[in-house]
Amino acid sequence: MGGSVSCCFSPGESPKLHRRHLDLDECPITTTEDVSEDTGTYLQHISDRELPDELAQEANPSDHPRASTLFLNKSQTDVREKRKSNYMNHMSPGLLTKKYSSCSTIFIDDSTVSQPNLKSTIRCVALAIYYHIKNRDSNRSLDIFDEKKHPLSREKVPDDYSVVDPENKLIYRFIRTLFSSAQLTAECAIVTLVYLERLLTYAEIDICPSNWKRIVLGAILLASKVWDDQAVWNVDYCQILKDITVEDMNEMERHFLELLQFNINVPASVYAKYYFDLRSLADDNNLSFPLEPLSNKRAQKLEAISRLCEDKYKDLSKSSMRRSMSADNMIGIKNSQAVLS
Repeated sequence: MGGSVSCCFSPGESPKLHRRHLDLDECPITTTEDVSEDTGTYLQHISDRELPDELAQEANPSDHPRASTLFLNKSQTDVREKRKSNYMNHMSPGLLTKKYSSCSTIFIDDSTVSQPNLKSTIRCVALAIYYHIKNRDSNRSLDIFDEKKHPLSREKVPDDYSVVDPENKLIYRFIRTLFSSAQLTAECAIVTLVYLERLLTYAEIDICPSNWKRIVLGAILLASKVWDDQAVWNVDYCQILKDITVEDMNEMERHFLELLQFNINVPASVYAKYYFDLRSLADDNNLSFPLEPLSNKRAQKLEAISRLCEDKYKDLSKSSMRRSMSADNMIGIKNSQAVLS
């Protein structure tokens, strides 16, 4: 009871972690004969004999909401170096570009966890992938994601395609082209990053210059089908990427699902964690989300939305009181006269 089990996959049964089975000999129970009279009888608690759950959380950040995301950890190295360099060179942060509210003007951010800003979210996801590639541990990959063996275009792949790291702008343009052509939402971009990190964790591979395009394409393809109500078909991506075939898309999608062990569930807590970590990444790299001044029209719209929500909750509270009335709620209610027949 109380365990969080997904309808698609159980977080406690990660493909990389298996709970350790302990024998009774490894966890002996102390009796009164082994304990002195001063300490008294000691019985080992069952939690001391089990493997702590923190290990599972650290291994699969895309499954557990309390585990830190991989891209945020990889970006901290560059952030610390930038701050150290600015401090050593006595460089000023420059002009403040962030807008702050005042008594006369109020700036609001329309990007929320339920409706993120599309352009800013894509920029943050591209930056997260850039840090993944730049600060990768090795070059572990699979043939299905190798761009040399499965090219996305008819143009010749450069000889140094597996050595030169792509720039952040190149990654952003690639993702933006797919999202604008397929008309995908900002929520789909966040789920794309979740699937990407889940693939790296489950398959034990690295995203590197030789495979980043096909890994990102596979994650976008899967996220659009899972998240959007009107999913984009594989043949539609072939219209965007002119030289790729439907058979190649189907094969890549099948391998992607198998490597994820068909765990396509994204809990709300994991989604929210990735959203706020992307905002932290934006703050660390001076990527501000758009702030707009609060106009009269916008204020009236927000007031109307809050009034509708308030009326909705009032109706819910009234219906709940009609279904069950407690003694506290009966104060002040006029008693009706009984009719005796």
